[in-house]
Amino acid sequence: MSKKPAKKHSYRFNPQTLSYERVVETMKDRLKKISFTVAFGLVLGAAFTILGFALIDSPKEKMLKRELATYKRQVRQMNSKVNRASAVLKNLEQRDDNIYRTIFEVEPIHNEQEIEDPQTEDATTKDLLEYTNNRIDALNKRLYIQSVSFDNVYKMAKDQKVRLASIPAIMPIAKDQCKLVSGFGTRYHPIMHYRRPHTGVDLAARLGTPIYATADGVVKEAGRNAQGMGGYGIVCLIDHGYGFKTLYAHMSEVKVRVGQKVKRGEQVGWVGSTGLSSGSHLHYEVIQNGKRVDPVYFFFNDLTPAEFEEIIEIANQENKCLS
Repeated sequence: MSKKPAKKHSYRFNPQTLSYERVVETMKDRLKKISFTVAFGLVLGAAFTILGFALIDSPKEKMLKRELATYKRQVRQMNSKVNRASAVLKNLEQRDDNIYRTIFEVEPIHNEQEIEDPQTEDATTKDLLEYTNNRIDALNKRLYIQSVSFDNVYKMAKDQKVRLASIPAIMPIAKDQCKLVSGFGTRYHPIMHYRRPHTGVDLAARLGTPIYATADGVVKEAGRNAQGMGGYGIVCLIDHGYGFKTLYAHMSEVKVRVGQKVKRGEQVGWVGSTGLSSGSHLHYEVIQNGKRVDPVYFFFNDLTPAEFEEIIEIANQENKCLS
């Protein structure tokens, strides 16, 4: 028969008796030992559990992280698409500002505001979503502005034919039936006998030579003693729209009436010498946005480049005007 192993006992030294005495373990001591062991085990187990949760992902956490990475990738792909759409729109905006609006002489309207890009590796999904949402809102706003702009450009293009027909572009008398004798600027008046601003050009022609409207418009004044035009004799004032008006003065007779619509090249009267005039001629003025401008720059449809240079040279000579 095998012998039972001897039970181990613990001893401690007694300084009073100078001998080792066997330690008799009480129930209280055993409970303390058991409690300490259990508590230590619980603390160690909790520590390992916390460490495990911190370092090792659960299956659910792994799935959520994969989904989050997918969302970030999709948001970045969406921003790449926004970049391409923004580049195309920017090209349209530049064409609109630098070509279409330049043709129609209107101010550019685009003013793109940059949005700060948080697309770094450390950017949160919330940051990326907020950035993308702001970019899409900005893109929608730019698309709306561009759409309105193209509508306006379309209307301007549609009205361009009317606009061009409303700009004075021919001589009011056939070029082979008249001669430019006095240009725009300060001139000596033949009747008043002093120098004063000459707000138009004088075209000498035979009495009764036909006078033509230089652009489409509506007659605003027709006849003698027109308001604010003393000394001009019999006149015709045409409002062409788009800021343009033309005045025909010292006529012998007017062929049109107030309120009548006229077309470019349509006869409006005949050359005369009424009012403060020293000879048979037409005093012709172009008024743009309320300001009188040099009419010779609006003869371009009737003159060759050489004829235009010649008439500019004559107009710049300071001489005596006819009215």
